Amino acid sequence: MIEIVPLAPERDGAVEELLDAAFGPERRARTAYKVRGGGAPLRALGFAALDGDRLVGSIQCWPVVLTDDAGTGWPLVMVGPVAVAPDMQQSGIGRRLTEAALAAATREGLGEALMLIGDPEYYERFFGFTAARTCRWRLPGPVEPRRLLARGCAVPEVAGTLGPAG
Repeated sequence: MIEIVPLAPERDGAVEELLDAAFGPERRARTAYKVRGGGAPLRALGFAALDGDRLVGSIQCWPVVLTDDAGTGWPLVMVGPVAVAPDMQQSGIGRRLTEAALAAATREGLGEALMLIGDPEYYERFFGFTAARTCRWRLPGPVEPRRLLARGCAVPEVAGTLGPAG
């Protein structure tokens, strides 16, 4: 039985190993890492999937900001990465982790300005993320525009650059 629990700081090393297993060590060169920068994840929105004592999945969320062309900053929460152990993929763990993070974002008052980079067919169907308001956003690296997704009534539909908060 897979249990979804808050992601405790003492699991950070195991999360890094899981991310390497799920995405490869070259993951750190991806655009999402540049958007997040070197800041800390939002602990209240992080969750682990445990199979007994084994970490088989994780999700983390990060504070980011969209700075529009007039210099106004729009705070957002970047959802992800969602990582699932390779031998456990396609079992619904990623979906359960995402549901937990989105519910926590709502509880914490952060659920109205969420964004992620991901598969639009999946994230729109199950979680309501779309590219409707992100077409004029710029990122510090390459991204397929159709994969830049957002949801929530506070997501700005402006031209601007997405980057780390703070």
